[in-house]
Amino acid sequence: MSDEITKAQVARPGGDTIFGKIIRKEIPAKIMHEDDQCIAFHDIAPQAPVHFLVVPKKPISRMSEAAPEDEALLGHLMIVAAKCAAELGVTNGYRLVLNEGPDGGQSVYHIHVHLLAGRQLGWPPG
Repeated sequence: MSDEITKAQVARPGGDTIFGKIIRKEIPAKIMHEDDQCIAFHDIAPQAPVHFLVVPKKPISRMSEAAPEDEALLGHLMIVAAKCAAELGVTNGYRLVLNEGPDGGQSVYHIHVHLLAGRQLGWPPG
């Protein structure tokens, strides 16, 4: 198993996460955007030439646990991802990924959107 698959299989919901620590500025990150709803920062282990995360400040552990009142927040994450991509000069397309649960590759139980760009991305993924 790859390191990322192994991490996803052993990760569990609950408790504080690395993203909570980044939001509180307890761990440094290369922040691209921050507002009252979310933070966007470069991934520390990029899987493409452009790879950043958009993380809501509200700690929702899994997409399947998002509530109807989270609808605007979830849309906001997508808009912020597109804005950050444009600011980085991404013009030839990108992929947005949100992993859900162990089989979906979720290794941090605080939802987050990955934006990957800068190379041709294969399909199907994984």
